[in-house]
Amino acid sequence: MLQLRWKYVTRSLRNDPDDIFRVDFGYEQGCMLRKKELIESANQKAVHRMVASRPVLVDVKLAKQAIPGMTGRTVLHAGPPIAWERMCASMRGGILGAVQYEGWAENGEEAEKLIRGGEVTLSPCHHHNAIGIMAGIMSPSMAVFVVEDKVHGHFAYANLRDEAIKSLRFGVYDEHVKKNLERNARLGPIIGAALRNSGGIDLINLIARSLHMGDDGHNRNIAENALFSWEIMPHLLKTGFGLDELHQVATWLVEDERFISTAVMAACKSICLAAHGVENCSIVTVMCRNGTDFGIHVSALGDQWFTAPSPKVDALYFPGFGPENAGLDMGDSSITETAGIGAFAMAAAPSMVEFIGGTISQAINYTREMYEITVTKNRNFTIPYLDFSGSPTGIDLLRVVKTGITPVINTAVSHKDPGVGQIGAGITRAPMKCFTDALEAFAKIINL
Repeated sequence: MLQLRWKYVTRSLRNDPDDIFRVDFGYEQGCMLRKKELIESANQKAVHRMVASRPVLVDVKLAKQAIPGMTGRTVLHAGPPIAWERMCASMRGGILGAVQYEGWAENGEEAEKLIRGGEVTLSPCHHHNAIGIMAGIMSPSMAVFVVEDKVHGHFAYANLRDEAIKSLRFGVYDEHVKKNLERNARLGPIIGAALRNSGGIDLINLIARSLHMGDDGHNRNIAENALFSWEIMPHLLKTGFGLDELHQVATWLVEDERFISTAVMAACKSICLAAHGVENCSIVTVMCRNGTDFGIHVSALGDQWFTAPSPKVDALYFPGFGPENAGLDMGDSSITETAGIGAFAMAAAPSMVEFIGGTISQAINYTREMYEITVTKNRNFTIPYLDFSGSPTGIDLLRVVKTGITPVINTAVSHKDPGVGQIGAGITRAPMKCFTDALEAFAKIINL
């Protein structure tokens, strides 16, 4: 079978988007066309599985009770794998805080000694089908959402948010953060009991309705949270817990308008898991970042990481802060864009520009642009401002390199130093190098 050199693949894609499959190789031309059909068929299979996925929020448990591999002294973090020495300051700060929260160390110095001595296992959330926002820190005693795909049978997990700007996910650990983590672990199981009583909450329905109410599913979740609170409240009242505890849960839901956001991210992880591992498929199933590296997975390439330096964020900063204070892009929350919402659905959430900057027309154009690099329009997630067109879903590795358009992501910005917290929010793009490196590997496995 004809082997195309990598330099020819990249040259072909730059000069003519379809040339990789259309170029005349004589008797081999039919072979190349069959490969194109093979990839397109695989991609259609993958996006069909994404659209058919039915993630349901079924429980809240402690991480050690729910997440596979969460044994012993394990701390999960966002993004692709990274050594302690290369971690950004916010991620290190969050991990040091988790080690202290678990009682493995009395202070940061003791915690770092344990980590450097190999007595604490550090692992990416994605290696456990989990999602961690910003630094993405999860340890055994922290409460997590449990999401089950009722069609494909797998589970995904996400940590419960701490609504404060100064929180563990931004590398802050103090008495206030500790109390919030303890609250999550104490009250989370009450929500878990209500979810079990309810039979679970359909997150596809929740996301779909919220997009019609001005949410984007990533950084604007006001409608999602209102819908969740409305659905869960009757079941909370049937749990048998006391009025004081139920009042604390209700207050929590009211005070954090983005409480449900991480459960939505776990749903997006579930959607992407449905598309992962499809032979000959060029769909991207993970995009994430750890404040140092940005990484992707591609369906046909299994668990192989393709990484590049994490990008800066074009941000709207809080008063007193600017680009010179900002860390690089960080977090697993870009799984929302990977699944076709977030910045990919910003046309549904024009008020997002008040949070991240820019204009309403730019927000709408981000969505329109993402149709150029995706395989389908998700009929589950329709956008009123685009005549109820489905959200752009199924990022195609080949289309990204062909068009030169990289996925857009809306995101929060952490201070470059630990202990400060969030300093703004904005827009960034996935680095092209991840995609060109992945295409080189993809070309080899399908013998392009």
